[in-house]
Amino acid sequence: MDIRVLQYFLAVAREENITAAAESLHMTQPPLSRQLRELEEELGKTLFIRGKRKITLTQEGLILRKRAEEMIELMEKTTSEIRSSSKHISGDIYIGSAETDAMRLVIRTIKSIQQDYPEIRFHISSGHAEDIEEKLDRGLLDFGIFIEPAAMQKYDFIKLPAADTWGVLMRKDSPLAAKASIRPEDLFDLPLIFTNQELASNEFAGWSVGEYDRLNIIATYNLPYMASLMVEENVGYALVLDKIIQTAEGCPLCFRPLEPKLEVSIIVGWKRYQVFSRASEVFLNLLQQDITLNIS
Repeated sequence: MDIRVLQYFLAVAREENITAAAESLHMTQPPLSRQLRELEEELGKTLFIRGKRKITLTQEGLILRKRAEEMIELMEKTTSEIRSSSKHISGDIYIGSAETDAMRLVIRTIKSIQQDYPEIRFHISSGHAEDIEEKLDRGLLDFGIFIEPAAMQKYDFIKLPAADTWGVLMRKDSPLAAKASIRPEDLFDLPLIFTNQELASNEFAGWSVGEYDRLNIIATYNLPYMASLMVEENVGYALVLDKIIQTAEGCPLCFRPLEPKLEVSIIVGWKRYQVFSRASEVFLNLLQQDITLNIS
């Protein structure tokens, strides 16, 4: 199975038609059909259900499409890294990040790099920790930005000189909005919207002093924007990090920090024993310098 055949397969999966796929690949239909048959024979599985007007993927075809997309993305990333090893530094850097205001520090580093190395391109995607970890392990990301607590045993990492604060996102017309901060007993029996990351539950178990079971969690989220919509529609109160959701004047929402204060650190991680491209080395070195300047 080679990359070229996988590209043929993805073209058919995208177009859902052999003729249209052949046209998009600038080839004729017979050799494309032959390549697909040979791919099915090699795998010993039927990948397509061939209808009169439309081709659909079997379950095995759906699995192959996901893996093929990942393999081609990784191939393109590798090609970019090799090409960037010439005299001038160029290439692509892929960063997966939890949604955190501390990302501003990374963005400032990116801005500095763009001024000195305009041929370095950055690709940033938001996601929860499990998604970022999976893509790091597969080589689809160069760096991941995590919110503690995070399982970092298999990664090298540095901490950003910033911390996020947990609190409650609520409507401004909520009775709790009159409070300057929110204690555990304020939340008992209220409908709560909580992150779906399991490690965060341990943090809140400690914060609520053994009363975590009294928290009425009616929904979970992986990214806070959806939680903010639920709060705005009066579904419940969301436990979120500060400075992510807009709460300025004119916005119907407000944020109140927890009491006792619950802060979390932000970590930039990468695969242990990672062989960096020159572009990634430039980014990591400058980020470490910027962190040192922020600390001093």
